[in-house]
Amino acid sequence: MSFVEMFLSAVSLSMDAFAASLGIGACLGVRSSAAAFRVGVACGGFQFVMPLVGWWLGSRFLESISEYDHWVAFALLLLVGGNMIRESFAEEDPTCSPADPSCGAALLLVAVATSIDALAVGIGFAAIGVPVMPLSSTAGIITAMLSFIGVLAGFRTALFLGRKAEFAGGIVLCLIGANILRMHLAA
Repeated sequence: MSFVEMFLSAVSLSMDAFAASLGIGACLGVRSSAAAFRVGVACGGFQFVMPLVGWWLGSRFLESISEYDHWVAFALLLLVGGNMIRESFAEEDPTCSPADPSCGAALLLVAVATSIDALAVGIGFAAIGVPVMPLSSTAGIITAMLSFIGVLAGFRTALFLGRKAEFAGGIVLCLIGANILRMHLAA
C-alpha cells in the first residue's frame, strides 16, 4: 500500500469523527477550546487504538483466510465506505440534547461509534499483510486535529460540511478497497 493510499485511508477514517465534532460544536453553540480538546483526544485516541485492535484480531485468523484475504479487505473497505456514504444521506435530528455532548458517556459513545470503521480497516490491513501502525498513528493524529477543529467550527458549518465530508470519506475508502482487489487480481 502506497503512502498516498495510507494517508487517504487515515483521512477517510477521520471523516465520521469530524462530522460528529461539527455536530457537537453546533450543539454547544459557543467556541469552547476545552470541549474541542476533549473531543479531539477522545476521538483521536480511539481512532489510534481501533485499527491496532482490528489488525491484532485479523492477524490471529490470517491463516484461515489467506486464500481470499484480498476479498476480505475489499469487502470490509466497501462495507465501511458504503456505510459512510449511506449515513451521509440519512436525516439527522436537528435538536440537541440538553447534556454536554463533549464529555462523559456521550463523548465516549461518539468516540467509539466513529472508530468502529477503523477496527474493520485494521482487520483488512491484517488480511493483506500491510503494517497497521502507520495508518493507526496517522488516523489518530488527523482525527484528533479535525475533531478539535470541528468542535470549534461546528456552530457555523455543521449543516453545510458534515455530510459532505462523510460522503467523500466513504468514496475514498471504496476506491482504496477496489484498488486492493485490482492489484491482487492483476498479479
